[in-house]
Amino acid sequence: MKRVSSSSSVLKMSPDNQPAAHIDSGSTVVFETMDCFSNHIQREDQLFSSVGWDLINPATGPVYINGAEPGDTLKIEVLDIVTAEKGVMTTAPGMGVLGEIVSETTRIIPIKEGKAIFNEKIQIHVNPMIGVIGTAPQKGEIPTGTPESHGGNMDCKRVVKGATLYLPVNVPGGLLSVGDLHAVMGDGEIVVCGLEIPGEVTLRVTVLKGQTLPLPMLAEGDSVMTIASAKTLDEAAQMATVNMHSFLCQELKMDIDEAGMLLSLLGDLKICQVVDPLMTARMEFPRWVLESYGYSLQ
Repeated sequence: MKRVSSSSSVLKMSPDNQPAAHIDSGSTVVFETMDCFSNHIQREDQLFSSVGWDLINPATGPVYINGAEPGDTLKIEVLDIVTAEKGVMTTAPGMGVLGEIVSETTRIIPIKEGKAIFNEKIQIHVNPMIGVIGTAPQKGEIPTGTPESHGGNMDCKRVVKGATLYLPVNVPGGLLSVGDLHAVMGDGEIVVCGLEIPGEVTLRVTVLKGQTLPLPMLAEGDSVMTIASAKTLDEAAQMATVNMHSFLCQELKMDIDEAGMLLSLLGDLKICQVVDPLMTARMEFPRWVLESYGYSLQ
């Protein structure tokens, strides 16, 4: 099993990034990750402004997957997510949905017996998820804090242990990078952070040839999801919906109108995050419908 240290990390996803490791299709790889603050905040007297944007959202990698070529799809199975025993949250003026009213503060939140100890009255069951996971774009560079069609900082709370994420291969090897773990996070991530935490992510990465899914796409629990990011939440929501509709028409061979009606009955349109440079939404759809058509994702 290949292990990639957090000392090999990037702040931009780019075809020019040098691989930290090479793996074969179907291999398992462990990514050691820093928190979104590059592990710089260790005390409550250390504020967000002490870190600076230049160190935000490091992603471990990239990993080169042998045999992955542009046009292929990466099937990424999340086998495990292990986090540290404490996480960090910050607020800062001008940041997030509540940026006009919050002050600059830091909280160190311990995790005990699977619960985040928020205060003396509130303990929250943790559900570790991956905030940043993406491949290199075809050209140029995209900051790790920005989500786009390559994945990136989607902050989708359904990217948890047991999930399978599908991402595009835009350059030879794919160049997969991972970071920004959260021990727990609500949809929206409204103050620009979940419970930010370092940890380790174990993935199995497989190259799919000839797959034409609307990417990024996610399967988790009883749902399949299309994920989209755009300048506005309205645009992201529309893109995620259109992508799921296209999936139903293409893969299940449903009529355009029939697929629209079914999506209006069973599709759940949800917010991933509203605080990154691009907003992210997802359209969730029940897996049992796919099974009733005899269809299953690879």
